[in-house]
Amino acid sequence: MKYIYFDASAGLSGDMILGALLDLGVSSSLFREKMAELKLPVEIQLKETKRATLRGLKVDVLVKAKKTIERKRSDIENIIKRSRFSSSVKKNASAVFKKLFEAEAKVHGHSLNEAHLHEAGADDAIVDIVGCCFLAEILEISEFYCSPLNLGQGWVKSSHGHLPVPAPAVAELLKEIPIYSAWVKQELVTPTGAAIVSTLVKKFVPLPELSYEKIGYGAGARNFRELPNILRAFYGNKKEFNAEKKVYIIEANIDDSSPQVLAAFSEIAFKLGALDVFLTPVLMKKGRLATKLTVMAEIGKIDSLISAIFKETSSIGVRYFPVERRVLERKIEKVGILGEEVAIKISYQEGKEVNIQPEFSDCLRLAKKSDLSVKEIMQLGLKEFYKKREKS
Repeated sequence: MKYIYFDASAGLSGDMILGALLDLGVSSSLFREKMAELKLPVEIQLKETKRATLRGLKVDVLVKAKKTIERKRSDIENIIKRSRFSSSVKKNASAVFKKLFEAEAKVHGHSLNEAHLHEAGADDAIVDIVGCCFLAEILEISEFYCSPLNLGQGWVKSSHGHLPVPAPAVAELLKEIPIYSAWVKQELVTPTGAAIVSTLVKKFVPLPELSYEKIGYGAGARNFRELPNILRAFYGNKKEFNAEKKVYIIEANIDDSSPQVLAAFSEIAFKLGALDVFLTPVLMKKGRLATKLTVMAEIGKIDSLISAIFKETSSIGVRYFPVERRVLERKIEKVGILGEEVAIKISYQEGKEVNIQPEFSDCLRLAKKSDLSVKEIMQLGLKEFYKKREKS
C-alpha cells in the first residue's frame, strides 16, 4: 500500500488535488472514462502549465450547464449511488460531502437536510471529490498526510457576497487542523479542498523524514508573483513513511535550578520518549553561570516534553526548532557471556558495517554480577561476537 504527503504551502483546492494525483502517472483517458459514469454535463481538460517557475498539471472541469446548480445532500448522494464506482470510493466521497453539508448548515443556521451547496455543490466539485477518491483507489493510497495549511488572507467573492478568508465554511471544516497565513492576499484553501483533506488526511504535520518514489504537481487556477501556486503530492510506500520521524530540538537556559533537579528531569524526559537529553554550562547575561538544557525528540513527543520542562524545572520559557539528522541503519545480535545474553549493536552505512559495539547497559549489569570490569565484559562481548561469526 502507498501513502501521499501533500505540501500545501500554497494552499489547496479540489482541482489542485486532482492535478497532483493525476500527475503521478494515472492515465488521463481512464480518468475521463470513469468520470463520465457520473453522467454530468461536464468536459474535463488536462494541460501542462507553469506557476511562477514550476510546472504542474492543471485540471479544468468545464460545466456545460448555463445555470449554477444548487444541490441538497440527497441530490449528491443519488448521483454517487447511481454511479458504477466501488463501494469504498462511494463511501469516501459521501463522507467528504457529509462534512461539507455539516459545515454549510452550521454557518448558515440550517438543518442538515435543508442545507444546500452553491460553489461546492456544482458539477465540477462532484468531479473533484469523486475523482480524488477514485484516484486514491487506483494509486493504492491507504493513508493521506498533509502539511499545515496556508490559507492566504483578504476577502473572497461568493454567492453569499464578499467573505473574509478563511470563508466561514472553510474555517468550520478546518477545526483542530494547523493553519497559517502567508504571502498572498487571496483565498488559498477552497471549501472543496478543505472538505477533502479534513476527511481523508490522517495527520497534518510539517514535512517529516520520508522516502518517496514520485512527486505529483497540481497547478492552481491563479498565477501568483509571491509563490508558485502548486500543490505537491509526495508518493511512496506506506511502510517507509513515519509521520512522527521529524526531529526537534527543545532548549532552555536555566540559572536557578539545582543540579539534582536537572538530573532528575533527564530521567523523566527519557521516559517520555526523548531521543537524547544533555546539559551544557553557559554564561548568561550579567555574567550569571547557568545550564542549557537540550532535549531531542520526534515531533509527536515535543508537547509532553515541553510540559514536563515547565513542571519539573524552574524554566519559564523554551525554544524549539526542527533539525536534520542522519542515522546509521542498525541491527542487534545476541551473544552469551558468563551464562547471560549481551546485545551487540552493528551499524551499517550503505550496506557496509562501520561500527560494532556491545550494549553498555548489558555490560554494566553483568559487571555488577561478576568480578570483571565493564571494560573486560565489553571485550568479552566482542570476542564472543567474532567467534560466533566465524562459526556461521
